[in-house]
Amino acid sequence: MTLIFTVLEIVAPVFLLAGIGFGWVKLGFEYRLEFVTRLAMTLAVPCLIFTALVNTTLDPAALTTLTLASLVAYGAVSISVLVLIRVLGMNQRTFAAPMIFGNTGNLGLPLALFAFGEVGLEYAVVVFAVMAILSFTFGIWLVAGAGSFGKVLKEPLVWATAGGALFLWLGWGLPTFLDNTLGLIGQMAIPLMLITLGVAVARLSPSGIGRAVVLSALKLVICVGCAWLAADFFALEKTAFGILVLQIATPVAVTSYMLAAKYGADADSVAGLVVVSTLMSIGALPLLLAVLL
Repeated sequence: MTLIFTVLEIVAPVFLLAGIGFGWVKLGFEYRLEFVTRLAMTLAVPCLIFTALVNTTLDPAALTTLTLASLVAYGAVSISVLVLIRVLGMNQRTFAAPMIFGNTGNLGLPLALFAFGEVGLEYAVVVFAVMAILSFTFGIWLVAGAGSFGKVLKEPLVWATAGGALFLWLGWGLPTFLDNTLGLIGQMAIPLMLITLGVAVARLSPSGIGRAVVLSALKLVICVGCAWLAADFFALEKTAFGILVLQIATPVAVTSYMLAAKYGADADSVAGLVVVSTLMSIGALPLLLAVLL
């Protein structure tokens, strides 16, 4: 019973904040999704990532191991998903990227913080950074048929990750006034991302719900299985193990819908995956946390 209440205490703030965003839109209030998303992804999240890495007390070797484990896990997920799509005869441009990449930012970072504390967040930003780089290159290639390495170099979160890693490696610190300022900006990221998630889901027009249920369940099984095997292979300690599995198991991100719409894939089907997998995660992620904690 204690474990159940602990899990509920972790997931309740996440879904309540997303619910606020959902309700805000349904009540007819204005929410400038593009502006808030840009604010979060170009300012708040990079500051969160940079300060988390600069101030981490974790062993750099542990972060390196987690990075390698993340790459292996995403590689295994990618192979599994591409084989599944080929067997089922589905459209790769529409379904591959959403099935591979999850919502490690809007949903994964808050869950990591609430479930595993600041140490969990420090691990989670590593997995998030790996996912972001892969999705801006391999992910865009899957949808558009062409990579976008130049886009990676324009992303503030990539530079924040590189800068934070450099500070960590060299043992540098920040002046107190700058650390406090960047830390304060970074604190905006989690509530902004969660509320924005609710807003985005509320505005989607999903289709193919029955198929989305099946694919969302398959995505969850594939992602948890591959992440679990990778974490076990690299012998990650308990918190890093839990973070890797939790992050990769997150539901389809709204950005997958945006990419599908931008590059001419079936955006409505991807919207169905976003909505169904997010709703499914309300039950699935607490169960997963109960096993990982």
